[in-house]
Amino acid sequence: MAPRRTLHELEPACLPSGTEVGSWRVLELRGRGTYGAVYRVERLDTEGAGPFALKLALHPVDPRFGREVELLSRIDHPNVPHLEGRGLWPHPAGPFPFIVMAWVEGVPLYDWASKHHPSGRQVLRVLAQVARALEATHGAHGVHRDVKGANMLVRPEDGKATLLDFGAGDFQGARTLTREVLPPGTPQYRSPEALRYQWLHWRERGAHYEPGPADDVYALGVTAYRLVMGAYPPLPAEPLVAMGDPPAPVSVPATLEAATAQCPELAVRIRQVLSEEPSARGTAAEVAEVLERAAEKAGPQADLPLLRSSAPAAVVRTGASRSSGARRLGLTVTVGVAAALSLHEWWSSWPQEVEEPEENVARHGDGEDAGTTGLAQDSLMASAHLKAAEPTWRALGLEMPKEPLPGQARPPCKKREVVINGGCWGRPEEPTPPCGERDYEWKGACYYPVLAPPPPPATSEPP
Repeated sequence: MAPRRTLHELEPACLPSGTEVGSWRVLELRGRGTYGAVYRVERLDTEGAGPFALKLALHPVDPRFGREVELLSRIDHPNVPHLEGRGLWPHPAGPFPFIVMAWVEGVPLYDWASKHHPSGRQVLRVLAQVARALEATHGAHGVHRDVKGANMLVRPEDGKATLLDFGAGDFQGARTLTREVLPPGTPQYRSPEALRYQWLHWRERGAHYEPGPADDVYALGVTAYRLVMGAYPPLPAEPLVAMGDPPAPVSVPATLEAATAQCPELAVRIRQVLSEEPSARGTAAEVAEVLERAAEKAGPQADLPLLRSSAPAAVVRTGASRSSGARRLGLTVTVGVAAALSLHEWWSSWPQEVEEPEENVARHGDGEDAGTTGLAQDSLMASAHLKAAEPTWRALGLEMPKEPLPGQARPPCKKREVVINGGCWGRPEEPTPPCGERDYEWKGACYYPVLAPPPPPATSEPP
């Protein structure tokens, strides 16, 4: 029998079975994200109670956990995990926050669709349940900010859906934790108004977009589209525009109607919630009511499986290759959901050039995961598939490049910017490690790359 490890030797990212965290006993590790690890646990004082999901921070005194606890404590809904407890796990490195929620059984939404080939009526009902969860969130003066298929679990036996991972959420009165123009979220699910704001204000110091309920509803529309079509809404017909033009609205092709021929109402509702005008999408409550009514009134054709491929088409991200991305950034940028990403997000997406296939999406989530733990995917990651844990919580930031990144500002740099390896760098609000997943670490401090100003617009006048 292996000797019991001391508290100094325990890593939050990989606690062994039997470790006690507050009044909870670890049964097994079920997944890890950038900022937290998810464990299946049981109560110490109640034999056989549970299991429960314990989400433990990987960084001491992480303020994100307090926000998630506050938001979950305001929501009491059958399609949202019930908050069971919270606390601080003492450790020589500092107290690590944790939260405990009801354990949710199910599979991630896209994986459920791929394996079970749901009917149009089943899809309507699942989406309606998620819309009801959003209704409860918005009714508590909160927003989820990371609505996507990887953050939804569906129980195959009865089709019950649960909206998970409120770690990127926000609520009225909460203080801002990030300095970026756009708050945490997954780029492919950003609303047109969020992208437009970023496009217009990316150079303004202190500019910060505040997502509202309409952003969550739009993200639900993107989720529904991908669920049915197996890919994200396509880019506009003309993918390149001159620097300075705002992103064009996402178009929804007529093939959506063909894919939902057995349930035409589904295509109508998807188009509605993907409206460019926020007020045209409807509230979460209105969307849920319409979906529920459509599921009730749909004819027998709606009980046939939807026509969709078993795996989504690959979606190439902005910066699909370093050379092509570098050439385009000077004069043009890709338009669409990925087009208005900040340079910060664009650089961090390079290591993952093409979106993962469906079976991997179920485990790792969609694209950039906003730095949240993602119970939807993490709770399903079997411990047998986990790699040996590394002490990643000690230093998370990206490694500082040895030369300026494509599109990065060069000296002379502005005030409060520093020159590192020939490029201009700024300091985030949390300037000391552990650095954020999109920040770079250099000599014990955190930095983000400063975007070079765009070239002046071309004119017909001679120089």
